[in-house]
Amino acid sequence: MQRPEAVRVKAIERRSGRPSWISSSRRSAIPPSRPGTRIRVRLEPPSPEAIRSGFWRARSSRTGPSALREVRTRCHSAPQAAASGSAKRGGVSCSRATSQAVAASRVANSTLRSRLTWTWVSLRSSIRSSRERQLRSSGSGGKSRPWKRFQAIAVKFTARSIRRLTRNFITGEEFGAFELGKLLERGAELKAGRGEGVGRDSLAGKSIALVFQRPSTRTRISFEVGVAELGATPIVLRGDEMQFSRGESVGDTARVLSRYVDAIVIRSGSHEAVVELAEAADVPVVNGLTPLHHPCQALADLLTLRERFGDLDGLRLAYVGDGNNVARSLAIVGELAGVEVVVAAPPGYQLEEGHGVKLTGDPRAAADGADALYTDVWISMGDEIEADRRRADLAPFRLDADLLAAAKDGAIVLHCLPAHPGEEITEEVLYSDASAVFDEAENRLHAQKALLEALLLA
Repeated sequence: MQRPEAVRVKAIERRSGRPSWISSSRRSAIPPSRPGTRIRVRLEPPSPEAIRSGFWRARSSRTGPSALREVRTRCHSAPQAAASGSAKRGGVSCSRATSQAVAASRVANSTLRSRLTWTWVSLRSSIRSSRERQLRSSGSGGKSRPWKRFQAIAVKFTARSIRRLTRNFITGEEFGAFELGKLLERGAELKAGRGEGVGRDSLAGKSIALVFQRPSTRTRISFEVGVAELGATPIVLRGDEMQFSRGESVGDTARVLSRYVDAIVIRSGSHEAVVELAEAADVPVVNGLTPLHHPCQALADLLTLRERFGDLDGLRLAYVGDGNNVARSLAIVGELAGVEVVVAAPPGYQLEEGHGVKLTGDPRAAADGADALYTDVWISMGDEIEADRRRADLAPFRLDADLLAAAKDGAIVLHCLPAHPGEEITEEVLYSDASAVFDEAENRLHAQKALLEALLLA
C-alpha cells in the first residue's frame, strides 16, 4: 500500500480569527487511519446544567471567550484506498479510529488543555453499519467509502463535590429593580389565578424547611400554605425541636438541611445567625424575619400598593412610629421599586440613613401628600421590659384620623400586624375604608409563592 503523504493540521479559532499552525515536528504524531480519513474535532459550549449552576460563569471569568473554539483537523493522504479488507470491514476499525481522534485532539488542542479543566471529551461515532454501506455501494463492486467521521464534544460538567452558587433572600437587596417587578407581577398572577390552580405543582417534588425560632402566625401559615399550593412539601421545625439548644452550630445545621431540602425559610432572633446559615447552606435561604430585616413583609406591601395604584414609580409612602426592621426593609425594596419612603420617628427610634429614605421627626410632614400611611407595633418581641417608656415616646406618632387627613385623597393605611388598637393605630382607622391591612396580610401568601418560584425555578 502506498505510504501516506505528510499530514498538515490547521487549527481555526472561531472567536479570535487568528489561525495557529502546528509545527511540522508535531504533525508526525497524527498518523492517518486509512487513505482519505477525515477527523473533525469540535468543542462546543457547556451544557445548560453547568451554565445554570454558575460554574461556567466562574470559569469564563478566568479563561475568557477564547476558551470556546472549534478545531478542525483534516488528514490528507493517498487518494487510493486498498480494496482488500477495507470494504469487508467497513473501513477503519472503530477502536483504532477512536484512538487516532484522541491523538489528533491532543495535538490540535494542546493550547487549550490548561483552560479546559474539569472537561472530558467523549467521542461519538457516526459510523454507518458496514451492511448498509455495502448495500448502497453495491453498484461499485461492493466497495464502501473508506472514511469515518467522528465528533468530539467537550462536555463541561460540575462534580457533586463542587458547591453550587445559590441565591438567597436575606435583606431584599438580592434582586434588581427589573427582577423585583417581575416577581410582583408573578405574585399578582398567582393571586388572580389561585382559584384556577395557577402555579399548582410548579414546585412539585421539592421540600422546603420552615424553621421558626420565634413565634409566628402570618409568616408560618402563609409559607406553609404557599409551599403546599405550589406542590412542594413544607417541613415545619420549631427552635425547641432542633439541636440549637444543645450546642449544634448554625453552619452544621445548614449543611445537614441542605442534604434534605431544596430551600430553607427561617425566622430568627439573630440576624447574624441567618447570615451564617445562608453562607453555609447549599440551597436558597429566605429570611422570614430578623430584628434587622423583614423583606418578605416588604414584598407583600409593594404587591398591595401595586394592586391599589398600579404603577409603583413615584408613589410616596409615609412610615410613622418605630424605625424598626419593617421600616428598613420598606426603604430597601421601596427604592428598587421607585417608591419614595419617608420615615417619621422620635429621637432614639429613627432609622439610619441610606437607600434613598427620607427621615423626619414630624409625622404630619411625612404624611403630607402621601399615597400610603404605614405603622407597626411599638413594643416588639423582646421590648416588653421597656413597654411604658416606649408608649410615652411614641404616643405623638399614633396613626389616627387626623394624620390620615393630612395624606392625599384616596390614601390607604397599611400595618404588618398584629395590631394593638389604641396604641400605634386607632380602631377607627384600622377598620376604615382606607385600610388595606387585611389585603396586605393576604398578599404575604402570593408574594412569597412568587419568591419561592423565583429562587427555585430560575
